[in-house]
Amino acid sequence: MPAFRTFRFRPGPALAGAWMALAVSSASAQADPAAFPAEASRFVETEWPAMSAAVAARDRSYFEGAMARTVDLAERWGFKTRANAALAPYEACTQAVSDLVVVGLCQLTPQASECTPHLASGFERHRAQCRALAGR
Repeated sequence: MPAFRTFRFRPGPALAGAWMALAVSSASAQADPAAFPAEASRFVETEWPAMSAAVAARDRSYFEGAMARTVDLAERWGFKTRANAALAPYEACTQAVSDLVVVGLCQLTPQASECTPHLASGFERHRAQCRALAGR
């Protein structure tokens, strides 16, 4: 299963650039994979309230920055452009990070084909599993 789901929104040029960077970036993994769940969980738990506020305000501009931060995390840990075998035990965390922006965008554009009924529940399940892996 790929780390990021394919999503077909028609983003503005800046967001399209972030998606392109996500698709073609090269990454190097951090040295200590055991630290990944804590960082991923902090990331998701920090982004979620801000994303919820952006959704409530119908503020699409938030998502450009959120995507850039997601790309940065994926690049630092090396789980987007290639499989990072060291992160395999933490798949729930890579999935939670990967689905975060998609779940938020689906709240704004629920008719998109990627916005399935199971996307949000899967995200919540991965989010909870990642918190548990992080010891939170």
